[in-house]
Amino acid sequence: MPPLLPSLAAACLYAGITGYQSLRLAQRVPPDRRLLLSVGTLALLIHALSLIKHLFIPAGLQLNFFTASSLIAASVIFLVLLAMRRMPVDNLLLLLFPLSALTVLLAQFAPIGTAPPIAEQPGMLAHILLSILAYGIFTIAAVQALLLLLQNHQLKHKHPAGLIKNFPPLQTMESLLFSFLWAGWILLCASLLSGWMFVDNLLAQHLVHKTLLSMFAWMVFGLLLAAHHYLGWRGPTAIRLTLGGFCLLMLAYFGTKLVREFILHI
Repeated sequence: MPPLLPSLAAACLYAGITGYQSLRLAQRVPPDRRLLLSVGTLALLIHALSLIKHLFIPAGLQLNFFTASSLIAASVIFLVLLAMRRMPVDNLLLLLFPLSALTVLLAQFAPIGTAPPIAEQPGMLAHILLSILAYGIFTIAAVQALLLLLQNHQLKHKHPAGLIKNFPPLQTMESLLFSFLWAGWILLCASLLSGWMFVDNLLAQHLVHKTLLSMFAWMVFGLLLAAHHYLGWRGPTAIRLTLGGFCLLMLAYFGTKLVREFILHI
């Protein structure tokens, strides 16, 4: 099967379930969680089929800018659907479903770029997997931070309405944020460690920006988690640092990849 059909099918399912969720929330009625789970899982499975067609080529693993974006989006949806069984994270899908639809379409139709295939060595694959999971968890944390920012703003101005009425309590939202941050930081530690072990030279000219920005992001998240534990940092400070660390991390990976593949062509 050519990757076009599963790519279009996954995008349509993501768009359809986003429309359903948006309509229910606009009506101030909670969406059916079983429907979100079932349609989301089906879309994810078809998304995965599309990714397999794009990722695996005879020369190795084709992880270009848009394919990597689609892979991270799929991992994010997988993690959120898994978390839905125990956590009130349904509202995250309102932003993540359309983001996944966009990435699956870009992986199908956007230019491939100049990224060389990656040799499928176990150590390198472990590093890639850990990095993708870390980026995925921090993407969830960033979306959670944005929703928390919106909730804080509306509660401060005493006019919670619409989507906010379907949010869990503020304390639960903050607790979820720090749970995601801890999970992402641990995975980022493992990713950086595996990079030092399995990548030939992390400070080579084409990798130094990625390495340094990833380290800065690691320090920002580490500072936030330590300050939250020992000093009680939370609220707007936690939101700003979460979004700042996420921007550093995305700039480290996608910024470097964008420049190399589409500007420098290396």
